[in-house]
Amino acid sequence: MVLATDPYVWGTGRRKTSVARVRLKAGSGRFLVNDRPVDEFFTTPDTQKTVRQPLTVTESLGSYDVWVNVVGGGITGQSGAVSLGLARALKIDNPNLEPLLREHGLLTRDSRMIERKKYGLRKARRATQFSKR
Repeated sequence: MVLATDPYVWGTGRRKTSVARVRLKAGSGRFLVNDRPVDEFFTTPDTQKTVRQPLTVTESLGSYDVWVNVVGGGITGQSGAVSLGLARALKIDNPNLEPLLREHGLLTRDSRMIERKKYGLRKARRATQFSKR
């Protein structure tokens, strides 16, 4: 339950096996992921772009302070989870942004997960090599 006196807006994002809890507050544009600056945590340009996309689409790049706690998965899954959590938090803070965020596909949860390994196979679908003779 969120109290009415809480100055923060919370959003949860998930992607593959990553979970990101995003906390948002009106401020100067500080962006921390696991207590590190966002550019230090996400080092590749594509993950940095993915993480900042909700802010750039809504033209609010310098108007919010963002704190993120992300666990699980790899770098790409974590960046997708942060993006979804940030978009959800922005939607809660300003409901007028929802059509814009939805138009860019930022509020859609990517449900693709790794398929489990099946017995008798080497991986989820990969069987052992067949030998005729």
